[in-house]
Amino acid sequence: MSNLFSSHLRPVALLRAVLVLCATWAGPCAIDAQTKAATAPTLQKIRQTGVIVLAHRESSIPFSYFDADKHPIGYALDLCLRVVEGIRRDYKLPNLRVTYLPVSPADRIPSIVEGRADLECGNTTNNAARRKLVAFTMTHYFAGGRLLVRSKSGVRRLSDLRGKTVVSTRGSTHLAFLNDQVDHGIISVRLLTAKDSDEAFKMLEEGRADAFLMDDIVLYSLRANAKEPTAYAVVGDYTTVEPLAIMLRKNDPEFKRYVDLVLTRLMMDGEIQPLYSHWFQGPIPPKGVTLEVPMSALMRDQVRFPSDKVGDDIGG
Repeated sequence: MSNLFSSHLRPVALLRAVLVLCATWAGPCAIDAQTKAATAPTLQKIRQTGVIVLAHRESSIPFSYFDADKHPIGYALDLCLRVVEGIRRDYKLPNLRVTYLPVSPADRIPSIVEGRADLECGNTTNNAARRKLVAFTMTHYFAGGRLLVRSKSGVRRLSDLRGKTVVSTRGSTHLAFLNDQVDHGIISVRLLTAKDSDEAFKMLEEGRADAFLMDDIVLYSLRANAKEPTAYAVVGDYTTVEPLAIMLRKNDPEFKRYVDLVLTRLMMDGEIQPLYSHWFQGPIPPKGVTLEVPMSALMRDQVRFPSDKVGDDIGG
């Protein structure tokens, strides 16, 4: 650990290292305000530059991923693009340009804090540790942590993995959960980390891992797009409930109010329904597979009463 914080590290590299640690650690993590990258309020920056930067994931189907032509698409990106449309209209910026920034689970939070992206459009969980660093808008999906395994493995729950190997992605709440379970002696497994969901699935596919713990919707997507979908099964009870939301910079109330307003209108006016149906219940690129995931009771309530509050909020 001493090498990580040695004096020869540049300030930005140090900040990034600290942010990655904070994103995966459930405890408090204080960062000196003077070390944070100084950025102008987002709407002011957008007006001045004529550009909005959307961070996206490369393989988080159906939220944010590359299509066959390496163009970013997905449910969360569609929501972000609705925000962009609103800014063009409401702030009279018809020539506002969108640029895209691919991010991994490990560097998605630094991309927002350092000002390299204005919105992170993916499947990121809104939790208390992350809200020390960034802000979140309305929850756009409720996922749960489950296991993807080979159908013939005999694994049906986390306890079946004693002595086996489990993989999850760097910077994810699922990896933090596994580390906590191992540290407290609740489970006895060997942990592997992957940079993203595609790499984790490859480890499972090649037999380097016995299970992959991730948001259930991501696991269903990976299974649907596998060469042999029936060779894999999503199993186990929820290890966590994950309220997924778009990230934006902290302490930028004007921008957050605007993004919240756009997404609230989208939900209450019913415009989110066709978006949800397209990405979760209809054929999607690149292979035209259908996930067949109906809207959950939690999400139906969220659409009726949009909120950025989640279960770990204390005192409102």
